[in-house]
Amino acid sequence: MRLLPALLLSGLACLALASEPRLLNWSELIPPDAPPQPLQIQPLHGLEQLAAELGEQAPAATQQGIDAPVVKALHGQHIKLPGYIVPLDIDEQNRVSEFLLVPFFGACIHVPPPPSNQIVHVRSELGVMLNDLYQPFWIEGALSVESIDSELAQAGYQMHAEKIYPYEL
Repeated sequence: MRLLPALLLSGLACLALASEPRLLNWSELIPPDAPPQPLQIQPLHGLEQLAAELGEQAPAATQQGIDAPVVKALHGQHIKLPGYIVPLDIDEQNRVSEFLLVPFFGACIHVPPPPSNQIVHVRSELGVMLNDLYQPFWIEGALSVESIDSELAQAGYQMHAEKIYPYEL
C-alpha cells in the first residue's frame, strides 16, 4: 500500500519537470558540425567615425551568415533563452509585440546582425515596453525551426513568447 503514494508523488514530480522549459544558450542554436561564420565587423577609428556609425542617419549594417545552418532537433521544444530585444512592431502604447531576440546588445541596428542561426523572430501578445529594451530578457515558448525575413535581418528560428521577463541569474 505504501507503493501507491510513492508512485503518485514520483509521477507528479515528473510532470512538474516536464513543464519546465529547456534552458538554451546561444551556442546550442548552431549545429556542432557547422562551419564557423566569419565576423564582418569593420574596426572603427576615432570618436567621429564611431558617432557616425551609431547615429540615427547611419545606414543599417549588412547581415553576416544569411541561411546559416540550424539545429532541426530543436523544432517544437519548449525553451527558455536569454537575449536582447530588437523591436520590429511598436503599438500606440510603446509596447513591442514583434521583435528579434539576439545574443548581444545593438545587433541588427548599426552593427552587422549576427548569423541567422543566432536570431530568433518572436511574437507576443504580452509585449515589452520600448523604454525597457536596454536590458536583457528571458524569453520562454515553443521554438520553431523556420526561417523568416524581416526588414532588419533574417532569423533562422521563430517563437511565440509565452513569458517575457528581465534577465536575472
